[in-house]
Amino acid sequence: MSDSTAPKGIPRVALPPDARLDTLAVREGLPPSPWGENSEALYLTSSFVHPDAATAAARFANEEEAFVYSRFSNPTVTMMERRLAALEGTSGCIATSSGMAAIMLLVMGLLKAGDHVICSRSVFGSTIKLLQGEFGKFGVDTTFVSQTDVAEWQAALKPTTKLLFAETPSNPLTEVCDIAALAEIAHGAGAVLAVDNCFCSPALQRPAEYGADFIIHSGTKYLDGQGRVIAGAICGPADAIESKFVPVMRSAGMSLSPFNAWVVLKGLETLSIRMREQSARALQLAQWLQAQPQVERVYYPGLESHPQHALAMRQQGGSGGAVVSFIVRGEGAEAGRRNAFALIDHTRICSITANLGDTKTTITHPASTSHGRLTEAQRLAAGITQGLIRVAVGLDDVEDLKNDLARGLATI
Repeated sequence: MSDSTAPKGIPRVALPPDARLDTLAVREGLPPSPWGENSEALYLTSSFVHPDAATAAARFANEEEAFVYSRFSNPTVTMMERRLAALEGTSGCIATSSGMAAIMLLVMGLLKAGDHVICSRSVFGSTIKLLQGEFGKFGVDTTFVSQTDVAEWQAALKPTTKLLFAETPSNPLTEVCDIAALAEIAHGAGAVLAVDNCFCSPALQRPAEYGADFIIHSGTKYLDGQGRVIAGAICGPADAIESKFVPVMRSAGMSLSPFNAWVVLKGLETLSIRMREQSARALQLAQWLQAQPQVERVYYPGLESHPQHALAMRQQGGSGGAVVSFIVRGEGAEAGRRNAFALIDHTRICSITANLGDTKTTITHPASTSHGRLTEAQRLAAGITQGLIRVAVGLDDVEDLKNDLARGLATI
């Protein structure tokens, strides 16, 4: 757990209070060890030695801030947490073993049987399964609503509503929700708003600035940026993270390994540079796709044709992000799926994988991969058709990417 105020003893890096985002991205964390390393150290240890029994007792009782056991406290993990919290503009952060583990920790820390969640129906398929299927078994009720219709969120409120959960832009249709409007609804009902910021990262969007209480991350994606590790995190107020999530982490152990934390920590150093360049290339690709006759529709917030374009430009720092989705033409679901598969199979540069956020451009068919465990009715409710393809643009040359997709488009 990282608390940016660090009141009980773990020192901070000595940085000017007005240090800007890109400086924080390469320097926030812990001071170097007595050896004076310039690149952050990797602490591969399960436990930590204490000078005497009384100190050990105080530390285990959380009376003295120190590193105790790597299931819930480790210097490398703390460095990553502090850096991500600084980038998101929150006072605290807790790292987890994956993005889905972060959502699980969020729900376990905030809710109990009988509580109600309002969630966008456009979120990642595993999020729907986790909320509706797994937490539903334990008495947590979830209502799924339109990502973009604020009135639906308002109408779904119940006396037992404790959490509103959104992912913006959404996966894979890049729908953008009004964070400030949802925060107002949540706070008016005595609930909290959690926003999955996976697609934008704090390089483009900081949901806390619009009233979000908690920010969810899959560090697997843009935070790492090179597809190397699985990681997750919750950013938010330090007191809430300490009181709500650390006790669950200590008991349930959805911990991030120090090695994976170190990889994400180093990935954060280039986050803003990568996001700016990948987003610029994604815009070029989206504009090109929009002009192709075999493409029925392109989903990309940076295009003026996107329904939430103006909102996205305000919330996302004028950027559309690096994910482009599009529907290939085809009469009916079977033809749409066949044409989508043909396009994907004709690529030679794009990596056929459901992961995203990599420096290598990836391509996938959401209906059969990331959202494959949903029913067809759930997919259609989320707008995910069999002809839909998602491209997460990396750092490949954009002209090569156009040629790569053109090979497949020529078969349609």
